[in-house]
Amino acid sequence: MNTSTALILIVTAAGMLLLAACTGLKQGTPVRTVPTVDLARYTGLWYEIARYPNSFQKGCRDTTATYTLRSDGEITVVNRCLKGAEGKLAEATGRAWLAEPPDTSRLKVTFFWPFRGDYWIIDLGENYEYAVVGTPDRKYLWILSRTPSLAADTYAGILQRLVLQGFDPAKLLKTDQNRS
Repeated sequence: MNTSTALILIVTAAGMLLLAACTGLKQGTPVRTVPTVDLARYTGLWYEIARYPNSFQKGCRDTTATYTLRSDGEITVVNRCLKGAEGKLAEATGRAWLAEPPDTSRLKVTFFWPFRGDYWIIDLGENYEYAVVGTPDRKYLWILSRTPSLAADTYAGILQRLVLQGFDPAKLLKTDQNRS
């Protein structure tokens, strides 16, 4: 990385921190979800662009999530990634449902009983070209896209909105660069 690139990154990070401070964001400020999600439009294949590191995705690359609406109104979730030097396929299948009907932006998800987690859609492209999913405790975060990568300006806009929501973009592991 050259000096000018490093300087730009430092200035951008400092600006995002200053922006968060100026908004008066407090630690206890609730995470806001998008107003509504058309679940039929949300279904389909998503590529992981970035995530907060977590134990259940350790060693994953080329991660995708496929969502399918079920006849009972719930959603089948299939997460796939490649692991290890040999690129062994790892797959987990779960289900998601509305956490607080009729709110379609707050879901619960489980991959094995009795464990379940929050799946809150906190940012969503106008044409469902990207989605940002987080948890109300800000411990987990994913940036998803319909394509294997996002335009730099779209990604930068997402990062700015995450700061306003109290998420730390510095914790993100950018994963779209790992595409085969």
